Amino acid sequence: MASRPIVPHQQRGGAVAGVGKQKNVAAEGKNRRALEDVSNMAVTKRLLEGKPITQISRPVTRNFCAQLLANAQAAAENNKKPATIIVDGVVIVDAIGGEKGGGAGKAAQKKVTVKPVPDTVIEISPDTGEETKQRKPAANQRKSRASSGKKVKTLTATLTARSKVACGLTNKPKESIVDIDAADVDDQLSVVEYVEDIYQFYKIMEHESRVQDYMHFQPDINEKMREILADWLIEVHHKFELMPETLYLTLYLVDRFLSMKTVPRRELQLVGLGAMLIASKYEEIWAPEVSDFISISNNAYTREQILVMEKTILGRLEWSLTVPTPYVFLVRFIKAAGPDKEMENMAFFLAELGLMRYATIMYCPSMVAASAVYAARCTLNKKTPLWSETLKRHTGYVEAQLMDCAKLLVSFHSLAAESKLKGVYKKYSSPERSAVAMLPPSKNLLDQFPNISKMSLV
Repeated sequence: MASRPIVPHQQRGGAVAGVGKQKNVAAEGKNRRALEDVSNMAVTKRLLEGKPITQISRPVTRNFCAQLLANAQAAAENNKKPATIIVDGVVIVDAIGGEKGGGAGKAAQKKVTVKPVPDTVIEISPDTGEETKQRKPAANQRKSRASSGKKVKTLTATLTARSKVACGLTNKPKESIVDIDAADVDDQLSVVEYVEDIYQFYKIMEHESRVQDYMHFQPDINEKMREILADWLIEVHHKFELMPETLYLTLYLVDRFLSMKTVPRRELQLVGLGAMLIASKYEEIWAPEVSDFISISNNAYTREQILVMEKTILGRLEWSLTVPTPYVFLVRFIKAAGPDKEMENMAFFLAELGLMRYATIMYCPSMVAASAVYAARCTLNKKTPLWSETLKRHTGYVEAQLMDCAKLLVSFHSLAAESKLKGVYKKYSSPERSAVAMLPPSKNLLDQFPNISKMSLV
């Protein structure tokens, strides 16, 4: 921008000529200095010659910034590196190859964009007009290289990848959940549309109808007496060739009644007969008659005594017989485990051992059923993994939750051959049940159960 000369103002009247002239000279000198500072040519000349620029006593204009930007571009071309100009605290990033001459202002306005931080930073102070070059810190350089989109392979990532390869964890496909009801879609008795809702209801009801520890309320009977009664009822059930549901419901009725009423020792067997009569009428198509129970008990009780006990049990339980026993969960969980007859027999064998022992009363029915399936798979050791995603989905238990109950069932298996109560052992030693009782128990689970004592044998 060209400087405009200032014409001195002439005073009128009787003003003193010397004084007026002195004032005009002072004003003219002041204005000329300001115009000289504004002149882009003077600033540019001093900047290019490398001479210090006098302090700017007014704000930096746009044309001044554009000229500084053009000079920085020229300097950056010589160094072949992008440069950054900082004017009055404002960072202006410029690239190589800017326009020169009169179009520098427009080119600078177009190229004010956000770009990667360059290696060299040129900072121009608004007070002194001096240029200072700063080297980009090494940490920022590493950061810019990391943000450039290239993967930086660290030593930790390399070691982790090698460990995964050594353990066989790489490219391992995720196990899918099998639809165990797909084959029964056309079977109306399987009620595939409602089976999930049914078992959700069972899971809720098992806690409401669960039998708590009651033996400390019974002054005349103990755990061994209850186990002797259960072993005898298993033999009676097997001799009458009744349905499996009948056996599980019978022992549930016995435990539920004993948790509500004290029973003398001489009537304990009568409670078992009354409970089996009720369960047979509830589950069987052709239930045994009262005379059959009198005969099987060696005429220990009369007909009237059995019928009175039946009525007493029903009255105390308020006729509530529809309860989820371990059997209803076993059927579902075995189906989720896959078709394997030997594994199915082993699971029922372990479940009936748990049914006979009083110690398993502390676990809910679904836990006993899931633990029986898990212990059976561990004993046979045919399947990998032992507890699949399908079993987790349908049982609602992970492997860690089943360990305590599974170890307990395996300990019962290890003692079954030497126990005096051999009802379950004989039943599952037959070839028609794959003779699973004669197989050795799971060593892995047995080693984790060190409290097995021969004193527990009855």
